[in-house]
Amino acid sequence: MTAPALLLDGVTCTFVSKDAPGQRYTAVQDVDLRVGAGEFVSVVGPTGCGKSTLLNVAAGLLAPSTGRIEVFGEPLAGINRRAGYMFQSESLMPWRTALENVMAGLEFRGATDAKARALDWLRRVGLGAFGDRYPHQLSGGMRKRVSLAQTLVLDPDIILMDEPFSALDIQTRQLMENEVLALWAEKKKAVLFITHDLDEAIALSDRVVCLAAGPGSHPIGEFTIDIERPRDVAEVRATPRFVELHRAIWGVMRDEVLKGYRQQLAA
Repeated sequence: MTAPALLLDGVTCTFVSKDAPGQRYTAVQDVDLRVGAGEFVSVVGPTGCGKSTLLNVAAGLLAPSTGRIEVFGEPLAGINRRAGYMFQSESLMPWRTALENVMAGLEFRGATDAKARALDWLRRVGLGAFGDRYPHQLSGGMRKRVSLAQTLVLDPDIILMDEPFSALDIQTRQLMENEVLALWAEKKKAVLFITHDLDEAIALSDRVVCLAAGPGSHPIGEFTIDIERPRDVAEVRATPRFVELHRAIWGVMRDEVLKGYRQQLAA
């Protein structure tokens, strides 16, 4: 049996409060999660349930308190060099042009063809004519395209995405989601995608994993998204199978979302 691209086995992350050293908080507890090679997996759950914590563990940016992480069958020690990470917040360097931002990772790795490869990826995301623009000269959607090119130009085997389109308007968001699907279909990389948006998760994914509200969040449901590909994220929302899956997943998540909301109000 082929090893998964990413395996989290019994992962628990407990943090000690800086303000109250004796106080501990367990964000996620006993989490098992696997992403196969070429598989697109989304994780959904209430605000504050530890979704980004799991992504940071998968990236090697955070060591779990207990549990193990494997990347293509090998234990992960330190930074996950086979993964690219697309953050929710802006990650572009304001003093560099779009082209220079996409080139940055390649230059760090010593690539001699960094400019040519960066130009190619800017063209792939529809920004071939905007390489000389600085981030402040680009729209929000354009900046997200640059960030996407910045991640994919390094040709990672695993793509980690933390709510990358949450700040965009709905039309731009759907365009970006379709671009991600088209680029993913081209090379079929393993993707772990974090989102609050259940519609987005179903439209993009092969599989959706639901997390409980924290503390001690853990998977409470897993759904195979058996909707035919290729998909258009706007059109697929109107299909009967999409509506059926949405109803089933929301039925699992509803109580946990309300629980998370009550916790926020009480905080």
